[in-house]
Amino acid sequence: MLPNASKLTPEMLIPRLGEYLVQKGLINNNDLMRALDYQQDQMAKGVPCMLGQALMDLNLLDRATLDQAITEQILQLRSALQAANRNLEQRVRERTADLNEALNRLSELSQMKANFVSNISHELRTPLTHIKGYLELLITESLGGITPEQRHALSVSQRAAGKLESMIEDLIMFSLASRGELSMKLDVVDIRRLASLAAKSAVNKAEERGVKLQTDIPDTLPPVQADSEKLGWVVNQLLDNGIKFTPSGGSVTISVREEGSNLVQVSVSDTGIGIPQGRMKEIFEPFHQLDGSSTRRYGGTGLGLSLVRQIIEAHGSLLDVKSAEGKGSVFKFPLLAIRD
Repeated sequence: MLPNASKLTPEMLIPRLGEYLVQKGLINNNDLMRALDYQQDQMAKGVPCMLGQALMDLNLLDRATLDQAITEQILQLRSALQAANRNLEQRVRERTADLNEALNRLSELSQMKANFVSNISHELRTPLTHIKGYLELLITESLGGITPEQRHALSVSQRAAGKLESMIEDLIMFSLASRGELSMKLDVVDIRRLASLAAKSAVNKAEERGVKLQTDIPDTLPPVQADSEKLGWVVNQLLDNGIKFTPSGGSVTISVREEGSNLVQVSVSDTGIGIPQGRMKEIFEPFHQLDGSSTRRYGGTGLGLSLVRQIIEAHGSLLDVKSAEGKGSVFKFPLLAIRD
């Protein structure tokens, strides 16, 4: 206890004791004012003095009556506290129930969305297959000769059909991931070959946009443990994004490097538009693009990076993103190397 601290008494637990005593008719207002003046005088002299002590010193109240009043107040406070606790517990239970109901509803809506996306995507596959088949028959002149202008039109249609097919496959993959059904077939993967093929397939698009595509892939790299098909999709998606968001004259680089003795790091960097720091998390939201206006410059479903992260995490890895607005972005992730 501190040297000059007042002795602890039950009265310290009672707020507005004077008003309570007046309400009970144990003292009147004049008595209360006299006691308060006396209390102030005592405290001015450096003598600790509670209101109850002042009342007793002035013979306005005896100890037994004061103790009885304080006890009644403590019991009332305890009852009020218990009632408040019961009310709080009830409110917590109600809010918890409301939250659980909202979460269940959100889960149902998310499941409905995933099922809807899956059903629509599969339904789109059949007519698209027919369209692609007939386009192939026409462009190969299996159904008769065509003019150069018709061949050009059919080629444009074929590319559009291919793009549509890619979007449908992304939607199907998203619906599987949303339901936790995105399976991984881990195997020994030649990461050097996979990255080189991805870069080769992206060359034409880079040239069309006036973007320089660069590779930094050593001649010798250890294989990695991965799902070859899905990892290839990830690398292609990162390259496609880098090219899409890099203005003409810029560059996109794919790099694969050993990290220590157990890891191989894959990195795709660009000199594109970059991502505002405050909006970094938004790039991983499904069906969301930072440029959401109806006249946005960049196409796509907004699923790419969301799926990229889910696939990388399914490999037991993490996607690291560093970006500066107007200066470009770097997406990289490590994979487990397989040593002999």
